[in-house]
Amino acid sequence: MTIPSSPKLEPEDQQLLADFEAGELRSVATPALLSQLLNAAKATSLKDQRINIRLSSADLQAIRIRAMQEGIPFQTLISSVLHKYVSGTLEERSTGS
Repeated sequence: MTIPSSPKLEPEDQQLLADFEAGELRSVATPALLSQLLNAAKATSLKDQRINIRLSSADLQAIRIRAMQEGIPFQTLISSVLHKYVSGTLEERSTGS
């Protein structure tokens, strides 16, 4: 059996892989973050209706970037934000102006 060759990794990716294999990486997930993600997952799993919505390209791109930062699909992020809004748990941030 032939083992497929690994793709060439960038130096940063090679270092990450080496750190992972050496057991040097640790989770940064706090209990609060894990609870938040669990609640979002539960809310998302309850979906039973599909909608179509039009967004500006800029807003959709910003949502996709934020979802990537959070490590979740962008549709899940949108669903989570809407759920928090209608349940009254969405917190506003001040802009500092």
